Amino acid sequence: MRSQKVIIIRGPTASGKTDLSIELAKKFPIDIVSVDSVMVYKGLDIGSAKPSKQTLNRYPHHLIDICEPNEKYSAGRFVDDAQNSIRVIQSNDRIPLLVGGTMMYYKVLQDGMNQLPPANEEIRLEIDHKAEKIGWPEMHIELEQVDPVSAKEIKPNDKQRIQRAIEVYMISGKPMSELKRKSEMKSEFDYLSISLFPKNREILYQNINSRFDLMIKGGLLDEVSTLLKTHRVSHESHSMHSIGYREMLEYISGKTTLDVAIETAKLSSRRYAKRQMTWLRSFDDHYKLDPMDVDNLKITEDIINNHFEAYD
Repeated sequence: MRSQKVIIIRGPTASGKTDLSIELAKKFPIDIVSVDSVMVYKGLDIGSAKPSKQTLNRYPHHLIDICEPNEKYSAGRFVDDAQNSIRVIQSNDRIPLLVGGTMMYYKVLQDGMNQLPPANEEIRLEIDHKAEKIGWPEMHIELEQVDPVSAKEIKPNDKQRIQRAIEVYMISGKPMSELKRKSEMKSEFDYLSISLFPKNREILYQNINSRFDLMIKGGLLDEVSTLLKTHRVSHESHSMHSIGYREMLEYISGKTTLDVAIETAKLSSRRYAKRQMTWLRSFDDHYKLDPMDVDNLKITEDIINNHFEAYD
């Protein structure tokens, strides 16, 4: 009986996760499932570092280009989509390989949605900005529309609790009251987790800066401009809050110079990488590899061979 394990390869941005997964897909009967909150959006190609069309044609990825850029994709929807993909892949006698850097998605997939997601500063700022325009009593009415149970328990002037309940819904796509009701559930899948954790942060930060320079040369600004001109997104679209895209919007809106927007995006990317590494320390992964190790492909191949029976 072949192993029914699900492989996870996760690490900070620009740590080489995608390249490693493609090399593994050349050697094993692997189907790749993207764990990336930006690659889900159609049209957000350059700024998300999405694999090329040629690569995706040869090595199809689940959960890439599944959402219009003006929609909002949630952690709750990811869990449903990822579980469905894993079941399909395993039913075809192939190995699911989850690859990406959206650590919250891994957390809710492995531990369940019953655990409330931690605070997200960007989403809280978005909620506060809207509350400044319409007031907290109106925000309470909006909460009532998506989570009437929580709204009934929270007073219309209780800013902190209204903010938290709306934040949980925006992150998970599920009412906070529903998540609180759910008892802890053991995941139906057996995960084999591999972390790419860089020992030298400075090299990682250099890679992040260089990669963003390549995104600019590759047409990131034109990508954002085209999305706006064709009305596929607005300045308020959730996808446009992603790193790289929001800074280009700042430039397009005349709020900053292009040089400042680029440097701000690089700084945001480096800070995001630090948060990803904090997440990685909290995960009890089976293997932790340095992405700068030239032997990582061979090491990972050996890991897979040790956990899976030979596929002929």
